[in-house]
Amino acid sequence: MQQARRGRRPGSGRLKTGKPNPIDVHVGTRVRLRRTLLGMSQEKLGEALGLTFQQVQKYERGANRIGASRLFDLGRVLDVPVSFFFDDMPDDAIPLPIHDAAATVEDRMASSEPDMTANQDTLEMVRAFYRIGDPLLRKRLFELTKSVANAEEAEKAE
Repeated sequence: MQQARRGRRPGSGRLKTGKPNPIDVHVGTRVRLRRTLLGMSQEKLGEALGLTFQQVQKYERGANRIGASRLFDLGRVLDVPVSFFFDDMPDDAIPLPIHDAAATVEDRMASSEPDMTANQDTLEMVRAFYRIGDPLLRKRLFELTKSVANAEEAEKAE
């Protein structure tokens, strides 16, 4: 019995290195994204769920897994469907067969692009963008931003 507690069991959520499962990290990132877009603090989200802000922090980092009922509650409080938490999941978070998963996922995680939603400036910009009430103005700002980014890429290519 004691031996079973020490070893990692398949599906325990952590990789062999002890790092959080990439799916748990992605779901936590999506919780943080939505909470930030709503201008809600970790403390307020915790209060709505009957948790401490430290527990919310652990969920957002992927350090603790979020169970199905808690995910349902998060969707309700953050006013999104449960599927929102799995949207835009990177390929490196998609599970592989258990025997291949540990090394391959870790290799792919090391080479993947940084998560833009982890940047506070990005989150603040998105939140400000959605505060713009006029849909036409939002669309024009979006097109302007894309144009500036494309122009910069074109300059670098020359």
